[in-house]
Amino acid sequence: MNPQIQLPQPQAGQRPALCVMVLGTSSGAGKSWVATALCAWYRAQGYKVAPFKAQNMSNNARVVATPDGQWGEIGTAQYLQALAAGCTPDVRMNPLLLKPEADTRSQVVLLGQVDEALSRMPWRGRSLKVWPQIAQALDDLRAENDVVVIEGAGSPAEINLHASDVVNMRVAKHCAAHCLLVADIDRGGAFAHLYGTWALLPPDEQALIQGFVLNKFRGDANLLAPAPQMLQEKTGVPTVACIPMQWAHGLPEEDGVFDDRGSQGAGQAVHTTVAVLAYPRISNLDEFQPLLQVPGLRLVWARSPAQLLDADWVILPGSKATVADLEWMRSQGLDAAVVAHAQAGKRVLGICGGLQMLGEALIDLHGVDGNAAGLGLLPLVTLFAQDKTVQPTTLTLPALLPPWQALGGVRVQGYEIHHGQTQLRADMQAGAADPAQELLPGMWWQGGNPAVVGTYLHGLFENASVVHALFGESAPSLDQVFARLAQGVGQWFVPPAAESAL
Repeated sequence: MNPQIQLPQPQAGQRPALCVMVLGTSSGAGKSWVATALCAWYRAQGYKVAPFKAQNMSNNARVVATPDGQWGEIGTAQYLQALAAGCTPDVRMNPLLLKPEADTRSQVVLLGQVDEALSRMPWRGRSLKVWPQIAQALDDLRAENDVVVIEGAGSPAEINLHASDVVNMRVAKHCAAHCLLVADIDRGGAFAHLYGTWALLPPDEQALIQGFVLNKFRGDANLLAPAPQMLQEKTGVPTVACIPMQWAHGLPEEDGVFDDRGSQGAGQAVHTTVAVLAYPRISNLDEFQPLLQVPGLRLVWARSPAQLLDADWVILPGSKATVADLEWMRSQGLDAAVVAHAQAGKRVLGICGGLQMLGEALIDLHGVDGNAAGLGLLPLVTLFAQDKTVQPTTLTLPALLPPWQALGGVRVQGYEIHHGQTQLRADMQAGAADPAQELLPGMWWQGGNPAVVGTYLHGLFENASVVHALFGESAPSLDQVFARLAQGVGQWFVPPAAESAL
């Protein structure tokens, strides 16, 4: 380790902004949370900071403002990075978002809005179309900030994609970024990953790599020697940080990476088990991050009926391919397991696509998602529309019947991202002994079996008031998470002499 290396810092008010870019040797190396930590650290030093990721592939998205005053989508990672940086999230921070709908097809969101023409275009053909908007978005952010923290995607050494790159080294060269290359040392082979990635880059791009970062380290850091020194001799690049394993850093996993470890009560005896169905095209799974940190709550990502047997709750989350995921549930026998769970009087919550699955029918006249029969737990019909509802939502929850009565009157903030529009079936209501209720028009329903509720509101558990009302506990706030990350950067990147002067 070179004790003289520390993070670059701009002059106060520097324009255009200093750009610090976090690249990875692979997906899952930790780029997103390292970039978030850097946003928090630069903010703590008093700089005006913004995040940026040119292209993001993820079904975890948030609703933010567009330049024309409308609402659009960006990846959740950049949304959280903006909060860590202390700035208002906007679509320029993630100008291109790819939302996978199948293994070979993604919905393309450009500057917050779905672009059907780009969605139909071959992958390599998009770069010429989208690069001007990406470059302009980055230039605008550089003109307004002291520091822009940029996140790459996958690996910059994916040489099959190098010619059409719009997210890694093309971005780095455009802004002469100070690049950090992160490797997951817990996987093994980190020094080979770092060297191999560096070696596959052309010389002008190698020159932009200013430091190697070893992430997710467990053990005695003294045992790393002499590898960092040998790596520097071969590349000229120092290892500038060794970050210890962060089991509970408080942020969702980085984009496109699914961590199925769940949780075991956050250090306390388990009193509630919540099973979230982990279907193949699950979306917005990041909204369950607070549940991973609630004392006494065990969260399970469920893929089989056996995983629902001991569950107190079952949650059907959002989906980017609702009908396909519903078919997957049936193939696994999860449809019957969910129905049996509800019939036993245990809680079932459907969110967005999960809400649609709980109904009687899903009808698609425009080729958006497909047609299917629902689970029949709520007397609802969903009609898929070509236009997408994308908006932030703040509301006061209505009075609910047990076992959901604790939510009545709670003020919540969240967001909506959905194609479907859902309504009660009047004919089913008329013949029901215990009719369902539409408690908030187009937003919240409770079944004749009151254990079953459905909503289009994403972000429910990110409201501390909701977590406390339902579980009598709390999870660390985002401000606490960001503060810990900023403190960690000061320990991992900044040498002791510089740290004392901050």
